[in-house]
Amino acid sequence: MDDSLRVVLGCGNFGGIGSAPALFGQGSSRDEAFAIMDAAWQVGLRWFDTADAYGGGRSETWIGAWIRSRGVRPRLTTKTYFPMTRGDPGGLRPERVARQIASSLERLGVDRVDVFLLHAFDPRVPTDESLDAVTNADEIGVSNLSAVQLAPVAARVQWLQNSYSMLARGDEQAVMPLCRQHGIRYQAFSPLAGGWLAGRYARGETFPPGSRMTLRPELSAGFLRDDVWDLLDTLREDAEARGVDMATLALAWALARVDSIVIGPRRPEHLAPALRALTIAA
Repeated sequence: MDDSLRVVLGCGNFGGIGSAPALFGQGSSRDEAFAIMDAAWQVGLRWFDTADAYGGGRSETWIGAWIRSRGVRPRLTTKTYFPMTRGDPGGLRPERVARQIASSLERLGVDRVDVFLLHAFDPRVPTDESLDAVTNADEIGVSNLSAVQLAPVAARVQWLQNSYSMLARGDEQAVMPLCRQHGIRYQAFSPLAGGWLAGRYARGETFPPGSRMTLRPELSAGFLRDDVWDLLDTLREDAEARGVDMATLALAWALARVDSIVIGPRRPEHLAPALRALTIAA
């Protein structure tokens, strides 16, 4: 795969922190999001990842505005599952999938997207029925699925996007072999484990204000273990020995094992480790 597509700009922090309604309006501002997209494009990243619920629609809207203002067209991934507004219970009912695709295209200002993902598993709806409702996408995929959930539709999808990092390796047992068997490309989100592998947190110290561990601690509460701190110590020592930072080494580790990674920089300078990681993983 072209290096310009191996590192994907994750836009989940634009106007919010992922799909959490309580945090809509937080995260990166519009101006900050534009600066991040400008920097990503300038260094050669050509794939942007978003979802209808990121920032309550702000992420898609700002990406669309950026595309129009800059006159360029990155490869686009968007997704649906989580609720955006009150009265919308979320889910993957076919009629809702079709409705959300239409609204995503309108916000992005495009006729179709390159990849459309079902953002999670919905036990109330057969995944096949949800996939049947996907239109205006060149490729389709799923996200946050186990091997058992993926298996029934493995022959239909081109992409799987799951959490994978040095601290989240569960997919190596069954999910990744299933992907290889069916030719599904594996895309890792959170390759820095919410900042843990970037050295953002230190044993015995208070979590920094505005970090994911202060805004959404439930996502990484399982990392509060001695063996995780020990792994981070080892990663820090290995990175220092190689003359790189922890984030660079952790991203290179992920790139050596998956087709592509999604990174969610909060500032333009946070792109640098991913670019260095591409060189190491090559």
